[in-house]
Amino acid sequence: MDFTFTEEQQAAVEAAKAVFAGVAPDGVPSPALTAGAVAEDFDRALWSKLAHTDLLSLLLDAEYGGAGLDAVALCLVLRESAKVLARVPLLESCAAAVAVQTYGGAELKAELLARAGRGELVLTVAANGRTGHDPAELAVTARQDGEDGDVWVLDGVQTAVPWAHNADFTLVPAHTEAGRTVLALVPRVHEGVALAEQFSTSGERLGELSLESARIAARDVIDAEGAWEWLRELLATGTCALALGLGEGVLGMTSAYTGKREQFGFPVATFQAVAVQAADRYIDLRAMEVTLWQAAWRISTGAGGALPASGDVAVAKIWASEGVRRVVQTAQHLHGGFGADTDYPLHRYHAWAKQLELSLGPAAAHEEALGDLLAAHPLG
Repeated sequence: MDFTFTEEQQAAVEAAKAVFAGVAPDGVPSPALTAGAVAEDFDRALWSKLAHTDLLSLLLDAEYGGAGLDAVALCLVLRESAKVLARVPLLESCAAAVAVQTYGGAELKAELLARAGRGELVLTVAANGRTGHDPAELAVTARQDGEDGDVWVLDGVQTAVPWAHNADFTLVPAHTEAGRTVLALVPRVHEGVALAEQFSTSGERLGELSLESARIAARDVIDAEGAWEWLRELLATGTCALALGLGEGVLGMTSAYTGKREQFGFPVATFQAVAVQAADRYIDLRAMEVTLWQAAWRISTGAGGALPASGDVAVAKIWASEGVRRVVQTAQHLHGGFGADTDYPLHRYHAWAKQLELSLGPAAAHEEALGDLLAAHPLG
């Protein structure tokens, strides 16, 4: 079996490294020193560079100006973005666009995708439900109205929507009376749509999206079986890629620091207790990596397995949620007082890691979901 990345995927990584090379993790005020959001908008200059290098259209087909790559390529780019804490809606916008491409109607795809690939339209996804704990698709109701059902009416609340105040459209999952889940493309400014301000642990501005009889044209609603489940798994896998990249960035910082910091005349990296802790975190990162690529490969190829792809995604989430927390905690410990110094970037990585951990959810919940899958699909 060949586990190497394709030439196209490797080219995407090289392009991403070039774009993110000039990004400073401390380009905005520290979340530890800011009562509200660290910035009103995401990094628009970086967004333009991503569009110029075709990294926003990686997963789009050639007819929409894209490269036609897969979730593995997206995760490779996300991994690089997290190493520098890039403040862009790369995951959400790309995931929403490819969901439209895969499941949306021809009119919607023609109107939306090329512009999204060029960075002219920014998309996001409401994936946290009403409280952050309940399924997102149950937080909003959808019913058809109008002549021949040409309008969908949405009611409900979605919390902690990333980049909601800056995105042009939010892809909102909603449930129908028949128990189906649809995906509605909701404009930021629209009758019946209201946004309240929330803040993430990392200091980014989130939105509480309230829908009160919001009427969305049927052409802007995806009513295809499996669309939300597929998008949810792609978002989760992309978040695992962000956790991996952040963890790798933090371990690199820790290695550099402990290699220079001396005690008793020797670099602290030469002390056995320090080396063992760093080695344990390296093992965490390698486990996060292999489970990430397994999940991304299953999503990309649709390949079968002993369990559904959601099982591989659950395993990746278990390792990412636990692993990223252990990596930043060890880094804080090995940095000593520098870990809490707001003039040093490690505390920013810690805040981002906590936000990623919260987004992924507790490992115990994913272990329970994996257990249910094993019970439903015996391996013997």
